[in-house]
Amino acid sequence: MMFGPFERMVAGRYLRPRRSEGFLTVIGAFSLLGIALGVGTLIVVLAVMSGFREELLGRVLGVNGHLTVQAGPSGLDDFDATTARLRALPGVTSASPAVIGQVMASGNGVAGGAMVRGQRIEDLQARHAVSDHIVAGDLAELGEDGVAIGSRMAQRMGLRVGDTITLISPQGEATAFGTMPRIVGYPVRAVFEVGMFEYDSSIVFMPFALAQSFFGLPERASEIEVMVQNPEHVERYRTDVQQAVGMGGYVLDWQQTNRSFFNALQVERNVMFLILALIILVAAFNIISGLIILVRSKSRDVAILRTMGATRGAIMRIFFLTGATIGVLGTLTGFVLGTAFAANIESIRQALQLLTGTDLFSAEIYFLSTLPAKIEPADVASVVLMALVLSLLATLYPSWRAARLDPVEALRYE
Repeated sequence: MMFGPFERMVAGRYLRPRRSEGFLTVIGAFSLLGIALGVGTLIVVLAVMSGFREELLGRVLGVNGHLTVQAGPSGLDDFDATTARLRALPGVTSASPAVIGQVMASGNGVAGGAMVRGQRIEDLQARHAVSDHIVAGDLAELGEDGVAIGSRMAQRMGLRVGDTITLISPQGEATAFGTMPRIVGYPVRAVFEVGMFEYDSSIVFMPFALAQSFFGLPERASEIEVMVQNPEHVERYRTDVQQAVGMGGYVLDWQQTNRSFFNALQVERNVMFLILALIILVAAFNIISGLIILVRSKSRDVAILRTMGATRGAIMRIFFLTGATIGVLGTLTGFVLGTAFAANIESIRQALQLLTGTDLFSAEIYFLSTLPAKIEPADVASVVLMALVLSLLATLYPSWRAARLDPVEALRYE
């Protein structure tokens, strides 16, 4: 073994100092606590950032297409044939035409901007991010004139299933008195809750044919939404999709339309990792200072051990084992605390909200209604490895100083 019984025994005694050496105990305890807090905090932050990105990505891609085929304001005229060609492509799981437009929505005297998405009922039911989160009504009951709205919009306007929501489109009809906006009331047949504030407060789903009539796009579609098997590598499908579309349209993928948003999340994740890693670095410096003080206070013991036959390597291993034990125990403690906290972070948030009476995770600010966390094994492994490496490096210099101690000088000045 790398550490012999004698070295482990002496290192164990140094880790349990006597009452007169209480100051060393305090330094060792704070070093262990600092590493544990650094590791635990870093694991929690990385888990929340990973969960936040995954939840946002899942909701964005669950409502919108992975790739979108567009043809400008006039829309796509031969959309059914194009949709059939797209569905036949390898790797494409679904393709559906849609009519999308911005409107003003009002109900019970409350008005606000909204985005209308006209889709065929069977295509909308295949979007599990929407169809699996219906909180009132049923998508099958939309019929030919019903709509589905988000839960936040329903709460803000005081609407329930069976009430009427009024949609106002600026693309009205030309009359002798000018262009008049199109104002139509539709019954609310379903209420959904995707879990993303932007969608739950501004999206209105309606049947495809009804949306064509409302926006004045007969026999046309605004776009075709394409779903693929591996959205993380959506660029692999762009060429085939563009060839299937031909010159009649252009292709956009979700990475292009949401690039700045997800890049900002990645930058924030990297910066948070760097900042919180400094906590572990500071704790490693505490190990260095604690071991240096320990070496100074044990210089007489080191001199006696050297005169009794202990080698410099043995002395170095004794102090290395002492500091490494603090680093390993602190890392393991932080690992347990961090993973336990990340796994139960939503329950902890709910408990803190009940105690403080404040909203700690506002959906209006963070887009999501719950605090997500996903523990990535690779992130946890990198944090633990970094903490162990820093802790072990912190013990090298004090251990080397102890091994270089001259026993004659130590006994002379003791």
